Amino acid sequence: MLYYKFSEYLKSRYGTKVYKLPVNIPVTCPNRDGRLSGRGCIFCGEEGAGFENLSNTLNVTEQLRLNSKYIGENYKPERFIAYFQNFSNTYLPLERFKEYINEACVENIVAIYISTRPDCINDRYLEFLKDIKETKNIDIVIELGLQTVNYHTLKLLNRGHLLAEFIDAMVRINRHGLESCVHYIVDLPMDTIDDVVEGARIISALGVNQVKCHSMYILKDTDLGEMYSRGDIKPVALDEYIERIITFLEYLSPETVIQRLIGRAPEERSLFCNWSTSWWKIRDMIEEKMLQEERYQGKKFGYLNGKTCLF
Repeated sequence: MLYYKFSEYLKSRYGTKVYKLPVNIPVTCPNRDGRLSGRGCIFCGEEGAGFENLSNTLNVTEQLRLNSKYIGENYKPERFIAYFQNFSNTYLPLERFKEYINEACVENIVAIYISTRPDCINDRYLEFLKDIKETKNIDIVIELGLQTVNYHTLKLLNRGHLLAEFIDAMVRINRHGLESCVHYIVDLPMDTIDDVVEGARIISALGVNQVKCHSMYILKDTDLGEMYSRGDIKPVALDEYIERIITFLEYLSPETVIQRLIGRAPEERSLFCNWSTSWWKIRDMIEEKMLQEERYQGKKFGYLNGKTCLF
């Protein structure tokens, strides 16, 4: 096995086809509303990450019904994941958050994935989610935007948090018996291959369950877009991306599920995305190189649990 694919995990976990249904709620981010910053992360567009979401004026249950109907007609799945995707979905009053999550606990939903920031999750939210998991028999996965473990780069990205907040969030998620997913950009030009390796090592050491890898895309009307247009930043070459992602996988725990190897962005909004190459072609190039060079996820994993102990 080259790497632990998300599709394989879902089939093993639920025994059938499972598809994600995006959920869009009226929420923002402390890095956009002035609490931390008004600029947001330098790569984030006005719509956040929700390029294909329904309107957040629809309640959660209705969004799930409409999306499941559309996907059901095309792919015939039997179970679904409710994916609270856009912005920081725990950045709202706890009681309101509870309402949205309860609206997602409907028939055929086997898991709820909640995208948020490491500094926007605390024990009160986690205790409620643990209760949902136990009483509703629905898996809970907290998706944390990390992007890099290099705290210098985190500052340059204007993330509004550093590595400690991520470590704290992971410790608390694990303590409550919930699952986790980390978003990671392996080709940030401010980072080196050593940063990529350390990212895999820290993610593994903290017991992250899933990883969603992204390539660095550059949107119009963002700080990153302005930097790119001025020539202040230059994307790494495609060959380097492929090498970085494979190296990342080699140092990653073989038990970590890989949701994706590369991301996507709307073409009409992008100044740069995936070297003008289809995401699936890049995925195939990654897998081909891994096969040719006999490389696989976890090949260089073995650095935990006191590897140099004598006894």
